[in-house]
Formats: sequence, C-alpha cells, structure tokens
Amino acid sequence: MSEQANTGPDGDLCIRTLAMPADTNANGDIFGGWLLSQMDVGGGVFASKVAKSRTVTVAIEAMNFRKAVYVGDLVSVYASLVRMGRTSMTVHLEAWALRRKELEPILVTDGNFTYVSIDDQGRPQAITPGTPPIPA
Repeated sequence: MSEQANTGPDGDLCIRTLAMPADTNANGDIFGGWLLSQMDVGGGVFASKVAKSRTVTVAIEAMNFRKAVYVGDLVSVYASLVRMGRTSMTVHLEAWALRRKELEPILVTDGNFTYVSIDDQGRPQAITPGTPPIPA
C-alpha cells in the first residue's frame, strides 16, 4: 500500500459515482466487477487526456480489493501516470469510498491498468509527446 493510502487519494480525480442497489452481488455488497468497470472508465478518461487520442485497455494488473464497498457509498477514482511508452501507458488507479456518516474516504481498491493510444481505425499509434498532467 502506498504512503498516500494512509493520507488520502493520490492523482487526478477522474470519476465519482454513487454505489446503488442494482450494483450488488448475492451478499448485498457492491460487486467487484462494477467497481473494476468504474476504475476502467476513470482510467480511460485519464489515459485519453494524456495521449490526446482514443485509448483502449490492454491489461489490468496488481488489483487489490482492500475493503468492501456498500450501497450508498460515494466512490471516487483517482489516476496517476506510472509509465509511458511509445504507444502505451500504465496508469495507477485508486478507488476511494466515502461512507455515510464518515468524514474521511477510505481506499477500497487500487491497481495498475495499461492503455494503448489508437487511431481512428483502431490501430496503435504513437502517443503525442507533451507534458503529463500534474496530480491535483
């Protein structure tokens, strides 16, 4: 777990959503696949901003499901750039949940996602050189 996990979110806020009853598993907790998809959406927004193009997810690694997410939690996904290659980038994503009646969000899930920049025909293309976003 990163040092930021003890102090708060790290990176750019990419998406914020409310966990709803329709997103639960058989135990009544938020389904891990729903959380994973929210992280991928947020990471895709971040990757497209960095690449200045369309991007696609090609790999997910080092996923850590640390705490359960419950109905009513406000889930926020934060992204930070880990590595940039010629056509791909690795993005570290953190999902934080703010529970009802709590003052501070808690880290619920984090992992590294790899995205590839693609052209209009869906072929990999070089990422436009530029300055990566500065974390908020």
